[in-house]
Amino acid sequence: FSIKRLMDIGCYRGLRHRKRLPVKGQRTRTNARTRKGPSKTAGSGRRKELKK
Repeated sequence: FSIKRLMDIGCYRGLRHRKRLPVKGQRTRTNARTRKGPSKTAGSGRRKELKK
């Protein structure tokens, strides 16, 4: 099977490929780091104060 075909017909496996998530039923709540890439850490969401 070609991955492109799965993505084009929009089946579940194709959607997983599109979203770059594990395809074969692995858990994603934790782990799945190979597919997702390095973990993104949350910032404070606050800008540093500008110099006056």
